[in-house]
Amino acid sequence: MDSSIYSGLKVEAVARASRVFRREDEAIASLKPSRTAERLAGEAGYSPVLVEKYIQILGEEEARELIAWNDKPLPETIRCNDFLIPCSELESMLSQKGFVVSRIPWLPHGIEVIEQPIRVGATHEYMQGLYYIQDPGSMLVAYLLGVEPGETILDMAAAPGGKSTHIQQLSRDSTILVAVDISRRRMRALRSHMQRMGFRSYVALRADSRLLPSIAGIGWADRVMLDVPSTGEGIIRKDPERRRSRSQADVLRIHYLQLELLYTAVDLARPGAPILYAACSTSPEEGELVVSRLLELRSDVEVERLESPVGSPGVDSYLGVDISGEARRCLRLWPQRHGTEGFFICRVRRRV
Repeated sequence: MDSSIYSGLKVEAVARASRVFRREDEAIASLKPSRTAERLAGEAGYSPVLVEKYIQILGEEEARELIAWNDKPLPETIRCNDFLIPCSELESMLSQKGFVVSRIPWLPHGIEVIEQPIRVGATHEYMQGLYYIQDPGSMLVAYLLGVEPGETILDMAAAPGGKSTHIQQLSRDSTILVAVDISRRRMRALRSHMQRMGFRSYVALRADSRLLPSIAGIGWADRVMLDVPSTGEGIIRKDPERRRSRSQADVLRIHYLQLELLYTAVDLARPGAPILYAACSTSPEEGELVVSRLLELRSDVEVERLESPVGSPGVDSYLGVDISGEARRCLRLWPQRHGTEGFFICRVRRRV
């Protein structure tokens, strides 16, 4: 399809007009759990449909492992802000206060807090901006975007600031960061984190990112970060209510929001620029299917293979839905495999 005739806000209408997409949406919306899924869901307090999705993707044995892992407490982890302090010095300061900490070997700035005499968010070091409380999977995202000094980088769903502060940390506050989010409350948190951690080279804009082409034009961002709003099915360890709080209708609604945002991200990127798409979800509807449909709607996008220290390839078979083989180049983080939250990460590039 000719991408030039669509705007981000029209993507859902265009996609739903596709006979193939309609058939796939019907299959997704009408997913029926098996008896095995219903039994496992009853035992663990899950939505039977969510458990059926686990089984479809992972098989019954690993689905059981995932459910068991989701009952384990999520480790407390922080990202050292080496813009203000060497990580070794931060470790020493925390140890002197009675914290037991350990470096996360596959993350340059990741530290696990094993024991804490006081809440890790209530220390002077935290108030001084020496670290950010963040899950390892979420930390990984900014590294995979890649950052070069002097670039103009757009963060399209920026608040409360985890990815934005990390981008500025990696660039030594030398990029021009445009941080956009629709939530007034969360944008206040972003500004607070930026100030706390010592970053100044940014613009914070409260807006619906799907409207950015009409506000700021197209084709100007050197890189785009898009950690989309999601169902949060990947954070069950943090929020157990996610086990049963979302229907397939909710998933499809959020899928189209994500597709609109990603479509708009490509418009905003300059030719040749990478876009890092991430979703805190285990559902292919929020990951591989979003990327696959983007490729159907536009001919000016390619998926790049990610070089990551951890992760599994993207899903390429799900409910009979047509998922592009390029989705295998994307990355999935699973609690039972990688000890993180459930995450989908994909880097696409706008063709020159």
